[in-house]
Amino acid sequence: MSRWIAIWFGAGLLRPAPGTWASAIAVGLGVLIHGLGGFPLLAMATLAVTGWGFWAVERELADRPGEDPAEIVVDEIAGQWLALLAPSCGFWLMGLDTWHFPYPGWLGAFVFFRLFDIWKPWVIGRADRRHDAAGVMLDDLWAGLFAGVATMVAAGLAHGVLM
Repeated sequence: MSRWIAIWFGAGLLRPAPGTWASAIAVGLGVLIHGLGGFPLLAMATLAVTGWGFWAVERELADRPGEDPAEIVVDEIAGQWLALLAPSCGFWLMGLDTWHFPYPGWLGAFVFFRLFDIWKPWVIGRADRRHDAAGVMLDDLWAGLFAGVATMVAAGLAHGVLM
């Protein structure tokens, strides 16, 4: 079971760029989860996948310390959902219908998450350099947090300054 969670039920086997494929799949699933239950359900799903991810990655890398195989993508799912929580929360607080998740929100979260996950500035890079199972998860969670903040800043600029 840990293998299936770590490779997110086969998403990690997609080529090229399994992390980008997993992030795109995470966006689709995240928007669906938001539609089904809004921000609270997406927050619960994010917590669940994060916990499962730490467990699965620890098990999968037990015999391979220091590795971060490309097929392990549960970290991308958790990080991408963390990034999606920011616009999801904003829409939920505005009282919008749960099926209302306009493309700038999810697209911004996706683009910023991929940017921070690839670029790895500051604490994101520090987590990545841990070279352990926790670091595999933590760098993407930090990237998700940074992406969520960047998405909301971009939304504020777009709606406050550019409108």
